[in-house]
Amino acid sequence: MAKKNQEYDESKIKTLSSLEHIRLRSGMYIGRLGDGENPDDGIYVLLKEVIDNSIDEFIMGHGSKILVEIAGKTVKVRDFGRGIPLGKVIECVSIINTGAKYNDEVFQFSVGLNGVGTKAVNALSSYFRVVAVRDEKYMEAVFERGVLKSQKTGAKKGEKNGTYVEFIPDPDIFNEYAYNQEYIEQRLWNYAYLNKGLTLFLGKEKFFSSKGLYDLLSAEVGDDIYYDIAYHTGDKIEFAFTHTKAYGEAFFSFVNGQFTSDGGTHLSAFREGLLKGVNEFYRKNYSGQDVREGIAGAIAIKLKDPIFESQTKNKLGNTEIRSWIINEVKSGVVDFLHKNREAAKNLEERIVFNEKLRKELNIVRKEAKEAAKKIALKIPNLKDCKYHLEDSKHGEFSTIFITEGQSASGSMVASRDVYTQAIFSLRGKPQNMFGRKKTEIYKNEELYNMMMALGIENEIDGLRYARIVLATDADNDGFHIRNLLLTFFLNYFEELVVSERIFILETPLFRVRNKKETNYCYNAAERDEAVNRLGAAAEITRFKGLGEISPKEFGQFIGNDMRLVKVNVKSLKSVPEILEFYMGKNTPERKYYIMENLV
Repeated sequence: MAKKNQEYDESKIKTLSSLEHIRLRSGMYIGRLGDGENPDDGIYVLLKEVIDNSIDEFIMGHGSKILVEIAGKTVKVRDFGRGIPLGKVIECVSIINTGAKYNDEVFQFSVGLNGVGTKAVNALSSYFRVVAVRDEKYMEAVFERGVLKSQKTGAKKGEKNGTYVEFIPDPDIFNEYAYNQEYIEQRLWNYAYLNKGLTLFLGKEKFFSSKGLYDLLSAEVGDDIYYDIAYHTGDKIEFAFTHTKAYGEAFFSFVNGQFTSDGGTHLSAFREGLLKGVNEFYRKNYSGQDVREGIAGAIAIKLKDPIFESQTKNKLGNTEIRSWIINEVKSGVVDFLHKNREAAKNLEERIVFNEKLRKELNIVRKEAKEAAKKIALKIPNLKDCKYHLEDSKHGEFSTIFITEGQSASGSMVASRDVYTQAIFSLRGKPQNMFGRKKTEIYKNEELYNMMMALGIENEIDGLRYARIVLATDADNDGFHIRNLLLTFFLNYFEELVVSERIFILETPLFRVRNKKETNYCYNAAERDEAVNRLGAAAEITRFKGLGEISPKEFGQFIGNDMRLVKVNVKSLKSVPEILEFYMGKNTPERKYYIMENLV
């Protein structure tokens, strides 16, 4: 019997208040909720939104100190800017589309131009308190879940101008969460690097940079470089670069203080300007590939009206900025090389070395292609999807899962979204590529096929998927394969990690069910909680591998609620040391470490 249609009339039409909409559709405003285990989780976005307002004050020349304190789940931020105008404090933190950032006489270079940031923090906090101080007078307002509870005004003798915000993320929205100190410290360091002369404090810990992006790059690459870091700063642009012994390119790009992990027009213009500057100085015609192989660079620009290609603001789309960035970068590069002859000599040696390496690679590449002429048309063990990264439609959702073996990928192939999800199946454990030349990839059929499937043979710009997801079993073999793959990417394609393209898929370890309810648990604690709730008679299944999960079940684990852990590194300079310890030939040291730390 056909199900009776629900009546659709005026009573079904709802109008949500801005507060209700933020709480009901929190993902639209802050992205993922999470529990604090990922640096992109919502609790860090709330902190960022508050600090961003303080940064905007500094950019406009007001207040050179920001105090941050996190005690348990309570966050406190105090700046010494102009302070919110006292008569508009409540509106500025609670009514969407209210703010001064629409007026470029007040704020010229801000990322948050939509008038939402602090309002979202207020709406998603169980407790939110704001105090604005101007000319020894103050206005204070206290909210609970976005609803005003109290307000007061008065005098603050001797108190410096500025704004104080205190909030507690709402447990009804975020459930169980905890702040990771390391993530917060990294974010504060980025603020310091991008705002020379600004001092931030996290409790008593100080974050300060006098050389901006020079300091950022120095912290990332360490001392193992070919020449001292080149650095240039102008009114609207700042950049730094050097060459390391790594393969590929590693760039950090920012717009108005926002990290653009996918780059954009400012990064492509920086790369082009750098090439033109090098060729002008040496009076040569070096290829971009030879000039940029092994480079580590950072660029930050200030832009009045940034246009981002996605809601997450990770790729800049403004095209009108290309010419002036190219010209200023070219001029800065030439100026640096003229003033630093030793650096110029070392850079040219690196370019010549890269040229020789590329020619050697071309010979091996030709041999590999002759051995597999159809590789570009049909890549073994690749189940491709319809849309790829370069496609405007659905391209940003394109994902390739790298799995171990046909059995592991079987359930995934049957349950995947064929439009946006591709699968590449490994035949077993890939070769440990630590310390090997890039030519070795072409002698390893499986890794060669994987590289071709990803589209990264020539340059990272050819990447075919927005996300590369490592999907291995949650056992010792699976962890080993994961480490071997991470070694491959960090050794040859470090920029994929820097640009936040690589993820690890989390799948449930247990299924706990009775006749009425089924629970999938990702750890022992979740399993025990489910058993307690469903009773001792509940059936418990331990999934030893991905192949044991049926296609019918697996679909939900790679769907909208897919759990992904982003792969990142604290700094590029730590990569060689980490790989040497875990994947190098130092077996006695590794053995001693395992024996000492084995629980």
